Amino acid sequence: MSGDALVYDDDCGFCTWWADYFARRSDLDVVGFSELTDEQRARLPEDFESCAHLLTDDAVYSCGAAAEEAFAMADIPPGSRDLTRFFRQFDDYRRLRERLYREVADRRDVLGLFVSKDRLDD
Repeated sequence: MSGDALVYDDDCGFCTWWADYFARRSDLDVVGFSELTDEQRARLPEDFESCAHLLTDDAVYSCGAAAEEAFAMADIPPGSRDLTRFFRQFDDYRRLRERLYREVADRRDVLGLFVSKDRLDD
């Protein structure tokens, strides 16, 4: 394990499915909100339950940035780290990344009807 941790809402089947997806395809540890250590919780923003986070030794990525880093660490799609570097050249990229993250996060209850760790485990 790398020690890098993806922190997610473990009450959400859709979120749990994604966390498991990244865990299988990378060296990321996955940590649900209910499993956070005091040290991990102290590194997170006060409103940490509003989105996913990725903790590394030297950084905390939140929301869309956390998803972006998780995709890059899992190399999904292949070459995603290079794609991320390319997109970061554009001023509107960060805003678009966060908006896309929020669009998905705000619909996770509906998306969970189709893809959910709980649903797939039944």
